[in-house]
Amino acid sequence: MKKVVLLVVAMCWGVFSFAQDAAEKITQANEAMQSKDYAKAFELYESAMSNLGDVQVPDAINFNIGLAAYNSDNYEKAIEYFDKAIAADANVAKAYEYKAGAYGKLKKSSEAMAAYKKAIEVAPEEAASLSYNAGIVAYKGKMYKEAIEFFSTAVEGNYKGKTAQYYKAVAYKKLNDDEAYKATLVEGVEKFADDKKMSKALANIYVSEGNDLYKKGAAVLSAANEKVNAGSMSTADDAYAAEVAKAKKEFSAAMEVLEKATALDATNANAKKLIEACKAAM
Repeated sequence: MKKVVLLVVAMCWGVFSFAQDAAEKITQANEAMQSKDYAKAFELYESAMSNLGDVQVPDAINFNIGLAAYNSDNYEKAIEYFDKAIAADANVAKAYEYKAGAYGKLKKSSEAMAAYKKAIEVAPEEAASLSYNAGIVAYKGKMYKEAIEFFSTAVEGNYKGKTAQYYKAVAYKKLNDDEAYKATLVEGVEKFADDKKMSKALANIYVSEGNDLYKKGAAVLSAANEKVNAGSMSTADDAYAAEVAKAKKEFSAAMEVLEKATALDATNANAKKLIEACKAAM
């Protein structure tokens, strides 16, 4: 009977020792979090949680553990603990946000989008910033339609509007929607006149359009000159004059578009060359 009593005492002491050890590890983990040693913090938290004993911990600790896991690149574990935080109704909006980020890091774009949508649902006042982050993940995951939707919300909420507008335009480009690509850049330049990235992109579109018009004019003029060389038309003919006038109309239209390009990007060498070519042809 005496041996049994001693065994029970030893077991109780062991439980108390585990509990005390767990409490110390949680304190150390909190300190590691403060010093941004996330890998150490996560290791300590995990060890403590596996031997809690009678130690009572707040539900919010699951968010802290998830954050430690996230910042030490342990994304699967981060998702596990963020889910626990969400289930415990602890820091739910941020838990969904970081859960989405973890899925993004794992290149699980669909899951990331679902988590971002839940974060926005829980914290609509943060919709602009959350939508921007969601847009980036969607874009990287080649979910361009979703990216456009999220970036639109970010622009409307004035969160990193310039970048959101630019990537919204590029997402349209990825979808081969050139009309929407141009329209989004035009809108972007109007809203953010100082943004060089969008200005240069729109200038390149105008250069391409100007080049097409120049080629049309050159083709008309070339065809008329071929007829002159073949003897079927004279430069004195009204028909020749009409073809020259038609070509000049194309060159004039080209110059108008190309001047838009140089107004947006004065360094665009192609625009300058085409303008000179138009002048020479006229």
